[in-house]
Amino acid sequence: MKAVIVCVSVSHGNTRRVADSIAQVLGAKVVSPEQADPAELAAADLVGFGSGNFYGRLHPDLTDFVKALPAGRGRAFVFATSGLPELPAAPFTRPLVRLLEGKGFEPAGSFSCRAFDTWAPFKLVGGINKQRPNAGDLDAARAFAERLRAGRASRP
Repeated sequence: MKAVIVCVSVSHGNTRRVADSIAQVLGAKVVSPEQADPAELAAADLVGFGSGNFYGRLHPDLTDFVKALPAGRGRAFVFATSGLPELPAAPFTRPLVRLLEGKGFEPAGSFSCRAFDTWAPFKLVGGINKQRPNAGDLDAARAFAERLRAGRASRP
């Protein structure tokens, strides 16, 4: 299986650590939107898209990149890191999953975990989730990747 992961990790490297853990299992290349080659993505069997959570949304560089992609095919997954927990009724990965579906990708699953966050009010106390993503979070990311590889990851 050929896999590529497009990742935006701008604050503390949290999302990149998760991307690298997933990439280990999938044998995937991790690239930023600026480095991503649309032809390489079109040729991949599985494409991942991930970023941190910014005001309840994934990074605009990632969503703008996906919006600019030509119609796709194949399977895609979305992952995110966040200082605050994801709400089950409104997961912050859902809008990107829907955008990918509109582009013709088959959603293969989504993953999120908590991460170190120094967003405005949290900066006053030195941030929250200082030790995250931790070993357990990265193990969970690898387990998610195993399910992706086996074709049985959860649907978003």
